[in-house]
Amino acid sequence: MRPQGDKSGPHDKQPFRLRAEDTKAPTRNGERDHRLTADVRGSEDVIRLKTVGLRKSGARCAGDTVRVTCEVDGTYSNWEDLDRVFPVPAKGAEPGDEGVVRFTYTTKDGERVTAKTRVVVGEPVVEVLAIKPFEDVRPGSGITAPVVVRNTGEVPVDGLGLKLIDGDLDFTQRYANCRYPEPQRGHMAICRFPDLRIGPGETVVFRPAVRLRASETTMYGSFGQDAWALDMGPGHYGVAPEGGDPGDGPALEAERVDGADAKGTSADAKGTAADTKGTAADTKGTFVKGGARTDVTLDTHADYEISDVDLKGAPGTESKVRLTVRNNGPGDPGPAAELVFSPPFGVTVLKQPMSAIDDGVYEPYCESNGFAYTCDIRRLEPGDSRTFEFTLRLGEPGEGSATILDRGDTDRRDPNPANDEAAIRVQP
Repeated sequence: MRPQGDKSGPHDKQPFRLRAEDTKAPTRNGERDHRLTADVRGSEDVIRLKTVGLRKSGARCAGDTVRVTCEVDGTYSNWEDLDRVFPVPAKGAEPGDEGVVRFTYTTKDGERVTAKTRVVVGEPVVEVLAIKPFEDVRPGSGITAPVVVRNTGEVPVDGLGLKLIDGDLDFTQRYANCRYPEPQRGHMAICRFPDLRIGPGETVVFRPAVRLRASETTMYGSFGQDAWALDMGPGHYGVAPEGGDPGDGPALEAERVDGADAKGTSADAKGTAADTKGTAADTKGTFVKGGARTDVTLDTHADYEISDVDLKGAPGTESKVRLTVRNNGPGDPGPAAELVFSPPFGVTVLKQPMSAIDDGVYEPYCESNGFAYTCDIRRLEPGDSRTFEFTLRLGEPGEGSATILDRGDTDRRDPNPANDEAAIRVQP
């Protein structure tokens, strides 16, 4: 728990959760014929109880900050029910202080089940070194990325979890003491260090550093690193898949950084920060809570192309126009561009590209302001193309255009911008 009045700490912490179920009467029938009691007697100098749910509002909880009893039904969850009881730090409790909260669930038939939870004031706050973006990387070349973790919390990290994600790159070494779960095989490493202790203010660097191979084509990629205290889990929305085979490379081991303002000690066990080998140089940069993503930009470009189209017919003639955008490569810029189609003056658009939003329900794929149609090209890998088909009623001879534009702050670094615009001509 955060110390009283302290709003800092982990940004994605798993909320305290309590569930109780009467397996003989598990339904939520609205009858409050079960009882839930929370009790912190003996630990009231460290923790107190906070209750959400008062008799006057329809909820049924009674008691004080030391002992509370709520009338509940056969399936209880403090994430869902009106009657919520959870521990909070007592006034004057210091980081590191511990207490116990006991819960008793009494069924309609008088059967009692109990559980207790150890509560610690203060938290480990795990932060990961954010790596500066890699720019103008040669396609397919190697990248080495450090993994540095520190604890800025009030109590030690006792056991650390790491998740390494290669994203649009590829691991070139897989650690023997990490697992690579399916279906992310080869693209995600889950590493657990149950014996690793990182004291408040202490920093560890993991070696050997992560080695990755840049994509041959993906111009804008990224990779990621997440870290968490094992007893807190990877966060409310974090995911750390189980299973997977270990890697066939060296073991990943942590080294305590020399000169860190550590208030704790490191366990003397394999894979822990037992030896002081890191230096202050390893810690230079910005740390972020929980995890970090690093962008990788390739030194390449993508030549997008669209060709002129001639439409022939007298005024009133229906004609289809197919606007094809092709990526001549060599790079893949991702969903970086859009096509703007401005029909020739006097032409009426009868049909336009549609997208399915439900079974048998469609809506226009392109946005229109009444004069032009803007269509998301989406991702085009080198050599791929995308065609947008419109049905038109022709007017008098004239000329419109189809133009490929970059979206937002993306950049195809197109070496031949002249073929990004095509003429759409109506001829007799």
